[in-house]
Amino acid sequence: MKKFRILTLSLAFLISYTVYPTNSSHAEKIDSIKTGDTLHLMMEKHDIDMKETEVVDVRFLENEQPIAEPKLLVEKKEQKKEEEETLSLTKKEKNLLARLVHAEAKGEPFAGKVAVATVVLNRVENEQFPDTVKEVIYEKNAFEPVQNGSINEPANKEAQKAVQEALENEDKNDELLYFYNPETATSDWILTREVVKTIGNHAFAI
Repeated sequence: MKKFRILTLSLAFLISYTVYPTNSSHAEKIDSIKTGDTLHLMMEKHDIDMKETEVVDVRFLENEQPIAEPKLLVEKKEQKKEEEETLSLTKKEKNLLARLVHAEAKGEPFAGKVAVATVVLNRVENEQFPDTVKEVIYEKNAFEPVQNGSINEPANKEAQKAVQEALENEDKNDELLYFYNPETATSDWILTREVVKTIGNHAFAI
């Protein structure tokens, strides 16, 4: 009975000493021993060689299989990223751009109207030009319709559709920054720009 009492007191003292160590060095020693025992048991449980512990973070052994994000969530994140990278215009900006397209590319093929809208969008994204559609269009001497007032004419449905097409295909023709009619152009400078394509009566350049 006495031996049992001594054993019980010893165990109680050992437990209290382990949980509430009297100094840091002793605590580290006890913790090292207990941790070593735990790691050994966990490595045996998960069939891990001692050498593998150099590259295995044992804290996560209980959750060996990573939790994969749901496919729908991944798709939504990718869609959001694409939307953030795509230029977004207000209804007022789209209307203004459509009016410019209508005035600049009246009588031109639909692809030519889309290309005119694309030039404006590319300028918004280019550091050499202003940062908004309105500022690009109303930049001094940038577009003739602003000077002659035809920019104020309402846009037809085809011009509006061309603007939407340009927005949806913003990555295409993203190098285009200028366009002009070679038959009527009076600027010597514009003729020095490298022409990438010609659509209808307009040359599109970089």
